[in-house]
Amino acid sequence: MSNSKPEVWQRGPVAGIPPLLQPVAHALLQAREEVNALMTNFPSRYLWQKPAGVASVGFHLQHLTGVLDRLFTYAKGEALSQNQRDWLAAEGKSFDTENAVQTLLNRFDNQVDQALDQLATTDEQTLTDFRGVGRAQLPSTVLGLLFHAAEHTQRHVGQLFVTVQVLLTYPQPSQ
Repeated sequence: MSNSKPEVWQRGPVAGIPPLLQPVAHALLQAREEVNALMTNFPSRYLWQKPAGVASVGFHLQHLTGVLDRLFTYAKGEALSQNQRDWLAAEGKSFDTENAVQTLLNRFDNQVDQALDQLATTDEQTLTDFRGVGRAQLPSTVLGLLFHAAEHTQRHVGQLFVTVQVLLTYPQPSQ
């Protein structure tokens, strides 16, 4: 990955994002840049391989998209839709398309855009409002969910980076 420009958080505020939500926006934009750079020219034959039994690159790309969608839905105080539950059930399941890598990247990029749109319209006065997570309605807040979405995204970007490097350095036999 190139270090030609500063990390997103060092470039100043993201236009249209409330001040208290800038760190979330910075983390998501940084993740998008890193994921897209990392996946440039990634061989699709490795997309679903699990080196040493770890999660596949395809899983991480699906999960990055899905978890942002789910956590931001909970932050709005909404329950998951059937489509979101179906997406969750399909995470990690391979699919074959001619451009599977690009398809997954496009979905992630679109989800980051939707997250940024939601951040832009989030009233800072609601950040400490209760939000229940999942069917059990585990306790959180708007800010807790938005922060966790950013933190969880960064965690999976790190895992994705390691998995990609292992696959490109030590190609796995076809599975």
